Amino acid sequence: MGEQSEPSRTAGTEHSTAGAYVTGGEFTRDTNYIEDRIVADPTAVLSAETEPHSAIGDPRIAGLTEGSQAWPVEPDRYRLVAARACPWAHRSIIVRRLLGLEGVISLATPGPVHDVRSWTFDLGPGGRDAVLGTERLQEHYFKRFPDYPRGITVPAIVDVPSGQVVTNNYPQITFDLSTQWRPYHRDGAPDLVPDGLVEDMLPVVKRVFTEINNGVYRAGFAGSQRAYELAYKRLFAALDWLEDRLATQRYLMGAHVTEADVRLFTTLVRFDPVYHGHFKCNRNKLTEMPHLWAYARDLFQTPGFGDTVDFDQIKRHYYVVHEDINPTQVVPAGPDLANWLTEHGRERLGGSPFGDGTAPGPVAAEERPPGANPLYSAP
Repeated sequence: MGEQSEPSRTAGTEHSTAGAYVTGGEFTRDTNYIEDRIVADPTAVLSAETEPHSAIGDPRIAGLTEGSQAWPVEPDRYRLVAARACPWAHRSIIVRRLLGLEGVISLATPGPVHDVRSWTFDLGPGGRDAVLGTERLQEHYFKRFPDYPRGITVPAIVDVPSGQVVTNNYPQITFDLSTQWRPYHRDGAPDLVPDGLVEDMLPVVKRVFTEINNGVYRAGFAGSQRAYELAYKRLFAALDWLEDRLATQRYLMGAHVTEADVRLFTTLVRFDPVYHGHFKCNRNKLTEMPHLWAYARDLFQTPGFGDTVDFDQIKRHYYVVHEDINPTQVVPAGPDLANWLTEHGRERLGGSPFGDGTAPGPVAAEERPPGANPLYSAP
């Protein structure tokens, strides 16, 4: 980790994040999002039956949830706003890259540190996004919903011509990138939602979300000892389940990478740098779970996964923003990252990351993560 400037401190000001994350008792995630969809055929989607709300999304849905709108798939119209620090946003960066959509959906990456008003484009020239021209993501939420009552979350997709947010429904965004944007996928793009596996994949995705993706937050944002201990037990029961599952198969759904692996990876890559200490998920480190650790390294070394990771931004986000947990805002210097490049041995289980597809090419220079990543520092 390179030398960092002192974080922007908002403690004691009107924009402090104190009280925004730990509110007492069990942490409950608000899963009410802007559930508009960007679709290949808006007319067909609007005429389909109303779909139920889903906390995990569904690649098979034909319609919209009640009150939602359909936007047309159009190259160069939309901008994906996805902070590299955030695991929920990180998954959209990975899927966009794996599918080769960089040329049709542009990417804005807010900085890792924000106040209670949420994400800012402080990494851009003059503290503004180069395309949208704004300082804060909330400007695009308010442009569409002046009284938007919930958190300003990433990932979000912004309609560039109007400057309005289209959707922040991250569970469905990545599924729609796979299904609705298919004509714009690169040659050799992997099928992340194979028809024959979806029925079996969705329960796995649901358990990963409920017990692991959200499970680390349930432990970290627990407001009581009992809530924390219950969350801790649930999390490690699920990690033990994965350790067993991955002992005999290379990826979550078998021989090739699917959306399920993307969703798990973004939690695993943050586990030792953040969740083990900051969120008190400390029964053991990821590096102490042989199959999960080998699996995580396998994905990290696969183009499209590890090359999107910025460990500096990940650590600065959690340790600086969560004043409730870390009021000093001191960011830890470790852990060492070189072990992400050690041999994983998962080839012995057979399979291949992309099946009949191919790996994406190198990350474009303008999208290369600027912070710590052993893939970019290795000789």
